[in-house]
Amino acid sequence: MFISSMHQSLVFLCLLAAIFFHHSRGDVGTAARYGPPFLPTACNGNDQSQFPAGNLFAAAGEGIWDNGASCGRQYKLRCISAAVSGTCINNTIQIKIVDRAQSLVSTPSLKGTTIVLSNTAFAAIANPSATVVNVEYVQ
Repeated sequence: MFISSMHQSLVFLCLLAAIFFHHSRGDVGTAARYGPPFLPTACNGNDQSQFPAGNLFAAAGEGIWDNGASCGRQYKLRCISAAVSGTCINNTIQIKIVDRAQSLVSTPSLKGTTIVLSNTAFAAIANPSATVVNVEYVQ
């Protein structure tokens, strides 16, 4: 009887830990948004073919820019939180890095973020009226 009770308690504690401690699968950062004009980019200048179908692309912040090595990299990302409750949309998207946030032609909604998403990509993971959200991303 004592072992069964201990076993049940252990199972309960494991379930409780699983509920309260979400394990991240990637890095965590911030994401802003930007709109046109998108050209020229720091990655491929005026080449229109650099933009993926569906316009799910982004500019890399200094933390992931990697001296331009991030050009063309693909990241899966999702919104995990924002200042206003209900901002995030339960959706994971795949984006392509096409530019450097520091040298964007248009102004991002907030400077200094990890990544700056196209308006289309931002709207796929969060309320488009938001300025910035917290994201989880993995290459």
